[in-house]
Amino acid sequence: MTHRIQTALRRFRHREDGNASLEFALIIPAFLLILMSTVELGMINLRHSQLERALDQTVRDIRLNTGAGLQHDQLRNAICERSGFIQECSSSLRLEMIRLDPFNMAAIDQTPDCLNLVEEVQPVRSFENGQSNELMFVRACMKFDPLFPTWGLGANLHKDADGRVQLIASSAFVQEPR
Repeated sequence: MTHRIQTALRRFRHREDGNASLEFALIIPAFLLILMSTVELGMINLRHSQLERALDQTVRDIRLNTGAGLQHDQLRNAICERSGFIQECSSSLRLEMIRLDPFNMAAIDQTPDCLNLVEEVQPVRSFENGQSNELMFVRACMKFDPLFPTWGLGANLHKDADGRVQLIASSAFVQEPR
């Protein structure tokens, strides 16, 4: 009986059918992880570049239209119209505009003013319209849901309590004289 079992095990060990299936089962998860992470990173880069571009174009309009007195929602809507990758703009994009004194420079708060859907909606933290020749700092914070939130890169991104990731774009400008 022992000899028969040894012979069967030896034959089983020398068989090669099923090798491709085993290699496929071991390697495909790694390839899928790389593919999904690449797609996630590409979408993050695309969203961030579109946010930066939309903010730059909107800041150019602000700078050239000194004294227009635009408010937070008007600027947010202008940025949203220029960027094609901000979903649910009113609940995912928040702006700050701060007047800076170049002769008495104070530190800007490093924490961006972002929306968190889990908490109650907070009023806009700081939004001041500048006048001609004033130095202004604008920061936009966009929140979005990752494509693959539980796998690959999406699982390792820093998320808020609602499971959304934030992207930040900022710009500084001096308003043109009237």
